Amino acid sequence: MISEWRKQRDRGALEALSPPRGRPPAAPREWENQQLRREDQRLEGELVKVRKVMRVQGELSALLEELASEGADVASELTR
Repeated sequence: MISEWRKQRDRGALEALSPPRGRPPAAPREWENQQLRREDQRLEGELVKVRKVMRVQGELSALLEELASEGADVASELTR
């Protein structure tokens, strides 16, 4: 019995010293850095969209201004 117990004890000691299975846990700082990188990428994508919307709104505003001035010219010609 004692020899069997020693074998079990030795196996347990070796298993405890072996590297853990699976992926090693990430350090808190590394995990936070990954989260911040993901958020940065998401925000950069949103910024690109916002810039496109602003450019289109500017072009639309210029087009409406041009149409309004042409309409005013046509209206003044009709009243003459």
